[in-house]
Amino acid sequence: MGKFVIKTSDTGCHFVMKADNGEVIATSQHYKSKESCKKGIESVRKNAPEAEVVEED
Repeated sequence: MGKFVIKTSDTGCHFVMKADNGEVIATSQHYKSKESCKKGIESVRKNAPEAEVVEED
């Protein structure tokens, strides 16, 4: 199971989603607060299982 990692800076924070092997597989937008960042993580958790898989040529 992968994990979400919150990274903070002087101007706010963002999260990255990492696979079990440590590879970054997704990066979020920049949030002004950690609370907003955590809401973004929860949104991905809620919506990702239902996301359609599309192959583009």
